[in-house]
Amino acid sequence: MIIIKVGGGEGINYDAVCDDIAQLWREGQQLIFIHGGSHRTNVVAEALGHPPQFVTSPSGYTSRLTDRAALEIFQMVYCGQINKTLVERLQRRGVNAVGLSGIDGRIWQGPRKNVIKVVENGRTRILRNNYTGTVTQVNYAFLQNLLDAGCLPVLTPPAISFEGEAMNVDGDRAAAATAAAFRAEELLILSNVPGVLRQFPDEASLIPQLHADQIDQVAEAYAQGRMRIKLLGAQEASAQGVRRVVLGDARGQQPILRALDGQGTIITQPQPEMTA
Repeated sequence: MIIIKVGGGEGINYDAVCDDIAQLWREGQQLIFIHGGSHRTNVVAEALGHPPQFVTSPSGYTSRLTDRAALEIFQMVYCGQINKTLVERLQRRGVNAVGLSGIDGRIWQGPRKNVIKVVENGRTRILRNNYTGTVTQVNYAFLQNLLDAGCLPVLTPPAISFEGEAMNVDGDRAAAATAAAFRAEELLILSNVPGVLRQFPDEASLIPQLHADQIDQVAEAYAQGRMRIKLLGAQEASAQGVRRVVLGDARGQQPILRALDGQGTIITQPQPEMTA
């Protein structure tokens, strides 16, 4: 099993992503495809007069501020336009794709954070009425039934809270939880950068490989913006037994095949110490 998460930033080559998925599917590889949609959501939110707002947590992670209006725009773009467009492209390539959000069938479930702490101008503030949360449970049986029926799950946030409320969750961390639930051999997290860069945005400064126990150090020293949370997703997947995570590039041709071939930042489990 391979879990593939493709972000929603500018420059993603979705046709090439779908070409690679179709090739792997024809070869009999079991897959789950998870996608984002941040750039398109920002554009639509601006057009609808509710421009996106982003906040930074005390631990340094940036996320979308999600009130109810922002959540409804988020669902419209992620679950509607982007999800169904990707399903259409996969169906055109002979893949029997089924597009679902984490709400459907309680695929992704967890606690909602009614109150969050954010840092503004060096001061910590409390924000309420925020529809965000974390995935702590994955409906493995439901997804496995789809796979057994010959369908490819195409998944996207939001998720569902234990109380039955839609909530924005980070797609990279949701992908990590899904990879852990399926005991996946690999988790690919692809975006519009080639991986972790020592000197962002210099793409020649790519860090090609690191061990899971180096993630905190690398995140603190080098990760910029959204790369911090991608590393957190990789760390969570590794801690739950996923043996290889690749942070790779979804621009250009054959993005998934290139990541499987080791292009990007490869995160592996550290080698156990030899005993005498």
